[in-house]
Amino acid sequence: MKKYVLDLTVRQVELLSPKHVLLRLTDSQPLPPMQPGQFVEVRVDGSPTTFLRRPISINYVDREQNELWLMVAMIGDGTRQLGRLQVGDTLNCVLPLGNTFTMPASADERVLLVGGGVGMAPMLYMGAEMQRRGIQPTFLLGGRTAADLLELDLFNKYGRVCVTTEDGSMGEQGFVTNHSVLQESFDRICTCGPKPMMMAVARYALSKDITCEASLENMMACGLGACLCCVEKVKTEDALPTNVCVCKEGPVFNVKRLLWQI
Repeated sequence: MKKYVLDLTVRQVELLSPKHVLLRLTDSQPLPPMQPGQFVEVRVDGSPTTFLRRPISINYVDREQNELWLMVAMIGDGTRQLGRLQVGDTLNCVLPLGNTFTMPASADERVLLVGGGVGMAPMLYMGAEMQRRGIQPTFLLGGRTAADLLELDLFNKYGRVCVTTEDGSMGEQGFVTNHSVLQESFDRICTCGPKPMMMAVARYALSKDITCEASLENMMACGLGACLCCVEKVKTEDALPTNVCVCKEGPVFNVKRLLWQI
């Protein structure tokens, strides 16, 4: 897929929580094709400590409004600088990068989309694209508290939503792998979030022989496979270990390829 370097204009900035901001970006020309699971490398201007681009998952693409949505977790100098952007500012982006989640081939396929923390972001676009194709997903979203569960009104537009919180302030108490929805039968699972959460989801999927894809959140400075800081050990088709760049061969992997301790 062709990659673009674009100066996108900030159309709207929405504070989703004290530590999460939603940037809605647009361009004078139609935005290029983008698929669920792909990401964007953004240049951080105005931060004296941030020299490398930051990878941000594609949260949603609104074709009618010609908008790209990026959910930013403000956890470091670079991402806090992104949170200070104002309407009318310009954000330099390289996009779209990486591979995609596998879209179900049939509307009969039962798909569970599992997101935790900022890993919820790509699940919204995946669910929207599934609904557009006549496929109804089930979302399983987890956070420490109710304040960590973002965009629930939008998730409810695209499928059934199940939630967990560690403190029990919303939904079922516990981790996503404790939710009662896992007693149901699914054909496919897609997940993104903290690595321990994805490892637990992968263990569950493998134990049930369910196809499972995980979107890894390794540090990705270039997005093109040049800097080698996002390397992950995986299996080849011959079951031999090898190293790959997550930004180039991922970020989405079938969990059977990952050499996690699962």
